[in-house]
Amino acid sequence: RVPVDRVAVSVRDVQKAQELAARGVRVRRGDFTDPKSLEHAFEGASQVLIISSNASAYGGDPLAQHLAAIDAARAAGARRIVYTSHMAASHSSAFPPMLDHAATEQMLGESGLAWTSLRNGFYAESATFLLGKGLKTGVFEAPADGKVSWTTHADLAEAAAVILANEGRYDGPTPPLTAEQALDFGALCDIASSILGRPLRRSTVSEDAMRAQLVAFGMPAHVVAISLGLYRASRDGEFAATDSTLRKLLGRAPTGMREVLAEQLGRTADGT
Repeated sequence: RVPVDRVAVSVRDVQKAQELAARGVRVRRGDFTDPKSLEHAFEGASQVLIISSNASAYGGDPLAQHLAAIDAARAAGARRIVYTSHMAASHSSAFPPMLDHAATEQMLGESGLAWTSLRNGFYAESATFLLGKGLKTGVFEAPADGKVSWTTHADLAEAAAVILANEGRYDGPTPPLTAEQALDFGALCDIASSILGRPLRRSTVSEDAMRAQLVAFGMPAHVVAISLGLYRASRDGEFAATDSTLRKLLGRAPTGMREVLAEQLGRTADGT
């Protein structure tokens, strides 16, 4: 979409990005926790794509990290920041990461720079991860949930590239960038059952029972809150919207969960 010499990446470990360097991409070390490294990594950038931090899952402060990246982009002279937000970003979400996305969008609005917030659908990889134990036991246990617009990383990455290559196509939040179907875990279990040729049963447990299980596994309290918040927010319909914007950006239908699960379960079955 653009000449390779217009593309640069900021990574914590430059050795892990040698494939990009070999293709002519500028690779520099940059770390959310080291603001000076970000200023160097972003040097010369007209647009900076900030991938949201997952520091909250490890007890860190994602907002401090996002602010460091915003400040570094401004110091580097960037015109626009593009940020990987979420379709359910709000200050009142039942899912804690959405509060961070909403706060980051507020910081972007106060930054003095042009900005685009990618309102991404819920990552499909999360569904396959959560189904993992049930695929082994034949029973998926979790609190009651609601429909979720599961969307693949690959589709969302391509959409981000399209938006970066067409600067200014969206100002502020995009419409929801989602696949075309919202599915709850019962529907996902049915799809997995049909692919596997054996049942994967959906079993509903109380939040208290799930909390007790997670605590017994040694999960920290803030991670338990994130885990349970997913089900609570989906019951509230926070992740149920679907939109045609992603299809338009890609020029094709987004990848559906049947395809995602077929690929995942095929890898699981053959051990690769």
